[in-house]
Amino acid sequence: MPKSKTQTLIDDISGQITSGKLKPGDQLPSTAELRQQYGVSITVVRNAIQWLKAVGLVEGLAGVGVFVTEK
Repeated sequence: MPKSKTQTLIDDISGQITSGKLKPGDQLPSTAELRQQYGVSITVVRNAIQWLKAVGLVEGLAGVGVFVTEK
């Protein structure tokens, strides 16, 4: 069964974090950039970011962006 677009985005970003490509303190691309890069809707991006926040991989700073957390 193919993965959902949301799961694909979650897997890609979390993989970049665990591999060290994205390091603690690094800012994720903006919602618009992620939408364009992955060819997905704003809902897909928001759901993926919400999941990454829920598991503690990233944190959002209002009006600033979403950043990789310390492990």
